[in-house]
Amino acid sequence: MSFGIVGGSGVAVNLVVFNLLLHGLGWRAMVATVLASVVAMGTNYLGFRYFAYRDRAARTPRQIGLFFVFSGLGVVMESGLFYVGYHGLGLTGPLESNAVKALSIVLASAFRFLVYRTWVFQHDARRD
Repeated sequence: MSFGIVGGSGVAVNLVVFNLLLHGLGWRAMVATVLASVVAMGTNYLGFRYFAYRDRAARTPRQIGLFFVFSGLGVVMESGLFYVGYHGLGLTGPLESNAVKALSIVLASAFRFLVYRTWVFQHDARRD
């Protein structure tokens, strides 16, 4: 449940920043999607570390590095999927671009969930 709360707030941050940049300020679509994903990545780290996985192993340089490596891969996946829908399929209107963005977030989040839980925020057996 806590993963869902943090993830949901990350999706909200991602979509708000994306819409502000693309539809509010007229930035290029790929710049808007990547920057929105990076901002959400930062807020997600704080939420996962201090809320969702606070019972897991203590923060280490390795954990922080893994988080940002896997999150970066998630941003690449998300951006690639967005590119296909936005540029490849021509889904460029406000409603269509948000649908493509949301779908790309969901698909990349499945990858993130698995790697965060398995490798980044590992269970600390000493706390049992």
